Amino acid sequence: MCQLSPSRYPFLFFDLDGTLTESGPGIIHALGRAFRQMGLEDKMPADMHLFIGPPLRDSLRDFCGITGAGADRLIQLYRAAYEAEGILKGDPYAGIPELLRRLGEAGYTLCTATSKMRDVAVKVLEKYGLASCFAVIGGGNAVEGQDKAAVIRQTLEAAGARPEDTLMIGDRKYDVLGAKACGVDCVGVLYGYGGRTELEEAGAKYIAGSVDDLSRLLLGAGL
Repeated sequence: MCQLSPSRYPFLFFDLDGTLTESGPGIIHALGRAFRQMGLEDKMPADMHLFIGPPLRDSLRDFCGITGAGADRLIQLYRAAYEAEGILKGDPYAGIPELLRRLGEAGYTLCTATSKMRDVAVKVLEKYGLASCFAVIGGGNAVEGQDKAAVIRQTLEAAGARPEDTLMIGDRKYDVLGAKACGVDCVGVLYGYGGRTELEEAGAKYIAGSVDDLSRLLLGAGL
């Protein structure tokens, strides 16, 4: 495995769900509650993990055929359920808090670039004592049709980072494709909710199989 450094990529942008935190249980719990509240159990896909990673509005359209006012209402119910209950289900992956601390000490500037609503991302990171690790907490907002590339562009601007100086780290093809659209290289991590084939086909420049592999890639040593 090659070794990277802050001189090559001074800025590291992290996805949140499936990269920093194992948030699947909370997301799936909140989504199930929202579907049931709307009487749409028959619209729920067999694999609810499909919702983890891409923007929720896109997933409702692509996997359930739910658009317009129905999607608006379901998203509203999901956010309420997630903030009330889902945010408490799921923890940082083992080794992530230590890795973030060591990356900061090594001279990297850390940011998040997540499709999760920014205010919710802040709450998640604060809950686990991770918010102070990040110079910029970049996340989604209520803009219609916002995608991962838009989040990355906004985070680049907020951080004052150039695409060529930035490395995106995420677990799904949406992270890789969003980064590519912005001229940013990407590490695909295999411990989250995607897989090697998905990440490689999307064009991930690097692959890390575990948090320890990610540490060796960025620091030259495991945890």
